[in-house]
Amino acid sequence: MKREKNPSKFSHSLKKRTRDTKPKKEKNQRVKKSDMIEQILHIFSQSPNEQFNYRHISTQIGAENPVQRAQVAEILSDFAIEGVIQETDRGRYRLAMIGTTAEGTFMRRSNGKNAFLPDGKEEESIFVAERNSMHAMNEDRVKVQLLARRKGAEPEASVVEILKSKNKNFVGRLQVSRGFAFLVTEDKTLANDIFIPPDKLKKGKDGDKAIVRITEWPKLAKNPIGEVVDILGASGENDTEMHAILAEFGLPYKYPEAIEQEADKISDVITPEEVTLREDFREVTTFTVDPKDAKDFDDALSARKLENGHWEIGVHIADVTHYVKEDTPINDEAEQRATSVYLVDRTIPMLPERLSNQICSLRPDEEKCCFSVIFELDADATVIHSKICRTLIKSNRRFNYDEAQEVIETGQGDYNEEIVAVDALAKKLRAQRFANGAINFDRWEVKFEIDESGKPLSVYFKVSKDANKMIEEFMLLANRTVAEFINQKGKPKRTFVYRIHDQPDPEKLETFTQFVQRFGYKLKLNGTKEALAKGFNRLLEEAKGKPEENLVETIAIRTMQKARYTTQNVGHYGLAFDYYTHFTSPIRRYPDMMVHRLLTKYLAGGKSVDAQKYETLCEHSSDMEQLAANAERSSIKYKQVEFMSDKLGEVFEGVISGVTEWGLYVELTDNKCEGLVPMRDLDDDYYMFDDKNYCLTGRSSNRRYQLGDAVTIRVAQANLQRKQLDFQLV
Repeated sequence: MKREKNPSKFSHSLKKRTRDTKPKKEKNQRVKKSDMIEQILHIFSQSPNEQFNYRHISTQIGAENPVQRAQVAEILSDFAIEGVIQETDRGRYRLAMIGTTAEGTFMRRSNGKNAFLPDGKEEESIFVAERNSMHAMNEDRVKVQLLARRKGAEPEASVVEILKSKNKNFVGRLQVSRGFAFLVTEDKTLANDIFIPPDKLKKGKDGDKAIVRITEWPKLAKNPIGEVVDILGASGENDTEMHAILAEFGLPYKYPEAIEQEADKISDVITPEEVTLREDFREVTTFTVDPKDAKDFDDALSARKLENGHWEIGVHIADVTHYVKEDTPINDEAEQRATSVYLVDRTIPMLPERLSNQICSLRPDEEKCCFSVIFELDADATVIHSKICRTLIKSNRRFNYDEAQEVIETGQGDYNEEIVAVDALAKKLRAQRFANGAINFDRWEVKFEIDESGKPLSVYFKVSKDANKMIEEFMLLANRTVAEFINQKGKPKRTFVYRIHDQPDPEKLETFTQFVQRFGYKLKLNGTKEALAKGFNRLLEEAKGKPEENLVETIAIRTMQKARYTTQNVGHYGLAFDYYTHFTSPIRRYPDMMVHRLLTKYLAGGKSVDAQKYETLCEHSSDMEQLAANAERSSIKYKQVEFMSDKLGEVFEGVISGVTEWGLYVELTDNKCEGLVPMRDLDDDYYMFDDKNYCLTGRSSNRRYQLGDAVTIRVAQANLQRKQLDFQLV
């Protein structure tokens, strides 16, 4: 059993929970053959180089009467015929190895279905039984021995060496009893609670959320042994739970004091010498447009009409690398974090707040150092000329998106001429992009109105309007222009950081096409990539306003590859750009800082840098970006469950948003909260899971529950620890 819910039971079960030896059976006790097989396999796999006869085996598993011993001999004979074991001498056996070892990644699962993913063939996972795992942890790099395959069984492997261990920290709730404690974790990679000796508790109390590091896992122990790294606070408190989410993904939840002290030493004075090195835009109309609660303004737009009737638009980006130098503690911390993390109710910055919210932030009425791309555009938004340079700016006005939107819609307000002109140009740039084959994923975001204690009061949806798109379009243009500058014809090839997006996988595209046909939509797969992109846009436009809109768009996004950072450019499929990078957010993304440094070097005529060093940094940045996105989703899920926790028994309309072998996921129409209708609650029939058609089908009734179906549900349970809502079909 995984959990001990009552701490008072610990003293009676400590030995049971921390030992995994095979108990001997009482004399003449009947032993099932299946249990015998499992125990015999365990003995051989635990000692793959030792030899055993049937007497040794019988004694170890407690098979003491003649009938049981005969059964042991029969099992050994069958195993030898199947090739699972080999007879080394008359009546003596050892584990049969098929002579192949492999290296790769170990994936631990709390349901016991551990797997080995061989290098270069990650899709060909091989089962690793717990007895053969050497207690390897999730994502450990391991070497395995491939085992001889039993008749009718899936291939198996046995871990023979742990080559590189991943971080073994886990987050959970402490259950403290006299003399010992356990960390109870909901981690999907660990089935067993972690035993914590009293001197390793760090004053943790029963019910506290804590981070625990596994220090050892003895060979015969059922439970790993650990020590408390940090106490996050009492379970259920908002700060505790948000910090726990960050810790679960291995993300930092506080900023090191020493790094903040380093930032305090950085001067915010712009010297006269520095002014002479920069183009002066302080007298040009400049503004920022950001969310209401933003403090780190890392981009601004300047706009002025030229004598020839064209517009000069400056995209000004905070010059972070002017202040943060390589091989400094601040840079090392930023490199490790790689990104700021945005949870429901807070931002965990990549840089210390003195830099992100003060020195580098393009706040109004303050002179700021920027790295800029300056464009001259005609009335059709054609770029006549562009240049990349370091500048000095002074923002005239800080707009939030709603304020800028009002200026666009009414034509009235501060700097209305400039904003209306920039918006008109952005709309033309956007139209050009879609004409060239960009895909129009126009997603909304779930947001919460939260009180001072962090409790969610209501749910609303952030929709991208013209003001958002205006800023987005010029950031895209700047990023593309910087990447194209590095790849000018006639220039030597130089190492650079690209943001790439591969073309969709053909198999996934075929599955998506079949899926949307159920809603009456068609998508042609033959033709150019531009034609396919236009087909996607047409389909997404047709689905707008329909009940299945969100579902179709979600599955379409899943069909696409993930964007990532690399030094090997293949273009950006979703944006329809041959060259693309990230230059515009150095306050919150480390790849943008890398791009700024490389640009500085190449503008000064420097030689190309070591590609492997930058590729490693790109891979790390991509990984950290994914972790940050997962943490953000987890925080949204937590707040959704918290929001619904006082609505038990209430009835809502929803749409089936996911179909799995363990049940149906339903997204509520009103607030987009998602919950699970467990398979066990579908008790009117035996339902079979059809993964290709995203549905469950009743064996007797032939009733189908399919992705996209409208359903009515009742809220049955809200489990904050597991971040899960359980629904019942009405």
